[in-house]
Amino acid sequence: MLSHGNSAIHDPNNVALISLVKQSDVYLESLYPPESNHAQPIAALMTDDAAFFGAYVDNVLAACGGVKYCDDDVRYGEIKRVFVDSHFRGQGLAGGVMSAIEQCVSAHGVQWVRLEAGPLQPAALRLYAKLGYQRRGPFGGYTHDPLSVYMEKHLA
Repeated sequence: MLSHGNSAIHDPNNVALISLVKQSDVYLESLYPPESNHAQPIAALMTDDAAFFGAYVDNVLAACGGVKYCDDDVRYGEIKRVFVDSHFRGQGLAGGVMSAIEQCVSAHGVQWVRLEAGPLQPAALRLYAKLGYQRRGPFGGYTHDPLSVYMEKHLA
């Protein structure tokens, strides 16, 4: 029986996290050129104005994702680094990480979440749409890029 759980991660030197992020980097680099790859360093998501979460299966870090808070046209949380180890895909872990992120954002009184993802990641885009994210134009420092899809969701 698999036990699932989400929890905040506060140590950017966590060996399991570093390994998972390296897998994510290799995957993204295989899909997109450097100018279309907007991955954030993990340490940037473990500051006072950010949060990072992991999803565990039987005490193994299987998925991760973070949020950083931004102020542009409105205050929002930008979702970053959502990734599930290929051995654990199809178990709802990305949805669990997204839920933890959204709960954190809401608890901080922020009503909007936004993200940038790539069109070559159809499973991720389907998940985001299923969770209520809608496409929009570039935000923050992003510009129009055919290899970027921008989405947002208003949290009730």
